Amino acid sequence: MNFVKRAGTSLRARKSKAAALLAVFVVLCTLLLGGFLLQGATARQEAEVQRRVGVDVTVRGEGLTRHLADRLGGSERVHRYNPVLSLRAGARGFAPLRSEGGGSDGAGAGDGEQPAVALNGVRDFGLLLPFSYGSARITAGRGVAPGDADRDVVVVEERLAAKNGLAPGDTLRLASADGERTVSATVVGVFRDPAPDPARWTPSYELPGNLLYVPVRTAERLGAGASDVREAVFRIGAPEQAEGLHSAAERLLGGGDFDFRVNDKAYRDQVRPVQRVGAFAELIVWLVAVAGALILGLVVLSQTRERREELGVLLSMGERKWKLVGQLVVEVAAVAVPAVFLAVLIGRVAGGPAGDALLPRAADEPAAHPDTAPAPVDPPQLRAGAVDVGRVAGIALGISLVATVVPGVGILRLHPRSILATDT
Repeated sequence: MNFVKRAGTSLRARKSKAAALLAVFVVLCTLLLGGFLLQGATARQEAEVQRRVGVDVTVRGEGLTRHLADRLGGSERVHRYNPVLSLRAGARGFAPLRSEGGGSDGAGAGDGEQPAVALNGVRDFGLLLPFSYGSARITAGRGVAPGDADRDVVVVEERLAAKNGLAPGDTLRLASADGERTVSATVVGVFRDPAPDPARWTPSYELPGNLLYVPVRTAERLGAGASDVREAVFRIGAPEQAEGLHSAAERLLGGGDFDFRVNDKAYRDQVRPVQRVGAFAELIVWLVAVAGALILGLVVLSQTRERREELGVLLSMGERKWKLVGQLVVEVAAVAVPAVFLAVLIGRVAGGPAGDALLPRAADEPAAHPDTAPAPVDPPQLRAGAVDVGRVAGIALGISLVATVVPGVGILRLHPRSILATDT
């Protein structure tokens, strides 16, 4: 009889033991699949944390212009970037805030008096530290975005907006420090700065309520062309990429003296729990693979000893030893295949609750929009893909092969006369 058919007949005749072997395989395949699903989910969540949180690198130094910041921001390792160009400007058609107490400062420029407001030229409002960490927030409209690079827009502080009745959609005229150039900018947002007004007299451009945000190119036009930016913040995916960004900054800045600071605290606080879960999942896979091979090897070895008489009869009838080993392999593999599909069904049912229980929730980055609190990032679902199922099936079949071939070495050493003599 063909050894494959004989394996099927043996499984039907030994249903209880086949069911027990199936139960063991289902447990092993479920644990294997769970490990692979956890690995995949943690990898996706880590990538999501890199995209949403990332690592902020702040570069300061002489000779750092918007053009150099744009070139450095164009690196493949940089997700977002924000140069900051600070200058003073005059007010046209609106009244800046005034400090209580003595002193004098001008409401405009061009008449020999000091400029009245402070401007920060920015590219990406979401990378400004006061807004990233929640000390300042947008109360109406929005912040400056990369899409505003070629537009004249402005974000004003709510004290200045309240004094002049400004709201998103209004127009604000700003003048250069020498009064020779003016820009009409559209108000797109209002923000709240928690800094209080100083108790003593302060020039108007130093008052927190007189700080305005505009795109960098708008600030350049009011500042008589390109000038050094105060700093540039670059968001990269992981701390390991900071060294490459530092080398690129050295090349662009000519190797001069510059300050390069990496802020990876938020990234590490959110990535480390995810990485620990991933390491745990990898450990599960290895332990299950090794333990599964040992357990199934012992089970098959036990069954082989119970079937010595059957094997001796087959050997005495001239059956080849490798076919006996092949029969055992087919029997175990025939149980492993349905166990994989049962494990997939279990994974679909238990994937959601398991993901919620095992995967940490990472906090989303704060948004610079009104009444928007940092929202947690939901852990990715444990979903079984074709690759995961294939890996589980491959390992399960590999375990079945090891668990039968190793005990099968003993079959190759058997002699039918000694087996039958011992059994009688």
